[in-house]
Amino acid sequence: MNDKNIRLALIQMDCRLKDKVYNIGKAIRFMRELQGQVDIACLPEFFTTGFSLDLIGNDFYELAETVPGETTEQIGKKAKEYGLAVVGNIVEKDPLCEEILYDTAFVIDSEGELTGKYRKFYLYPSEHQYFKQGKDFLVFDLGAVRIGIAICYDHAFPELFRVFALKGAQIVFILSAVPTGYEYLLNLRARARAQDNQIFIAHVNRVGKEGDAQYCGLSKVVNPKGEVVAEASADQEEVLCTEIDLDLISKEKRQERVLKSLRPEIYEYLSKLLQ
Repeated sequence: MNDKNIRLALIQMDCRLKDKVYNIGKAIRFMRELQGQVDIACLPEFFTTGFSLDLIGNDFYELAETVPGETTEQIGKKAKEYGLAVVGNIVEKDPLCEEILYDTAFVIDSEGELTGKYRKFYLYPSEHQYFKQGKDFLVFDLGAVRIGIAICYDHAFPELFRVFALKGAQIVFILSAVPTGYEYLLNLRARARAQDNQIFIAHVNRVGKEGDAQYCGLSKVVNPKGEVVAEASADQEEVLCTEIDLDLISKEKRQERVLKSLRPEIYEYLSKLLQ
């Protein structure tokens, strides 16, 4: 990783339902193949457990773990061995109350250290039966690059990405489990969030099937102009690798000074409308 060019890998994988040992092992095998080739690897939403609320149900409470915990320790050890940073997502249990669960992403640097975690801010309506919403808008410093994280339904809310951009994020990773039938949302929102904020979006989605849900893949990297610069297939496991040039951010900002043109009073007005 240097001051301009960052090598990314989006691990578009299938997951075996409720089999954490198998899924973590598969993720680590993908990571091993990336040794020396990329700076940051990203795994999809709930890569350790699968996602289906209907099929997992109350087993989420048994599958949940703390951060730091079992998964971050295993992934962190391998991140250090392979020399790459890793962004991943698991079911987190509150360390003070095991009955409280979060949909949580973690960031591990190339030294294997846990940099921090982000709890999904916007829960899809059906997710409220198991998970609690996050509260923090975090940006993580990985040395040569600052990143934000959004999780699946988060991508529907432009305000979240605006906050990340204003806090200095250059890449926002979106970790998701988007099913077929909703490809248009994945494609449109990844491009819109990048262009709106003049940043890179790296959106990793999973593939495979759980019950009636077939996940639609199409992981992609989008540049600050809203152009898709790399895209995976719709139905195959694969690792999408690409190199991005962070200078494109400043070039786009010089062309159109969007963030500097913001008027705070519109947010005050929006707040009143929501009351």
